[in-house]
Amino acid sequence: MLVRYVLYSLTAIRQIDAKKVIAYSSVAHMSYVVAGALFSSYLSHVGSVFLMFGHGLVSAGLFFCVGFLYERSKTRIIKYYGGIASVSPILTFAFLFLTFANTAFPGTCNFVGELLVLLAMCEENIFLTVVATFAIVFGSVYSI
Repeated sequence: MLVRYVLYSLTAIRQIDAKKVIAYSSVAHMSYVVAGALFSSYLSHVGSVFLMFGHGLVSAGLFFCVGFLYERSKTRIIKYYGGIASVSPILTFAFLFLTFANTAFPGTCNFVGELLVLLAMCEENIFLTVVATFAIVFGSVYSI
């Protein structure tokens, strides 16, 4: 499960299309949800529910932001989105906030979910916890 998270994260890092990055990150986060659901702990189940709820809000918001940018610029290639803050500062703030929520920044629902899943993993297997922590680092790389 967590190996898939790492593989999908590495695939998302290589993408140049913003919609594909969000799609691969979505699949990666769902594998994290499955990992939390498979542990037989109350914390992991609550963490999975938090991750599913947060993922639904964050991914939908990110797809909305990319769709809005595509309607205005007719491209989804990431390198052409430079300087968008001067044209649309509110959209840039929303996109930045959703990107931070996607990386499980503290104070977001995804942070609570990933923390609970990591705590449950730490009780079961420390090696899986280390792998999951590196997977979170990969998630930050493709989001930023």
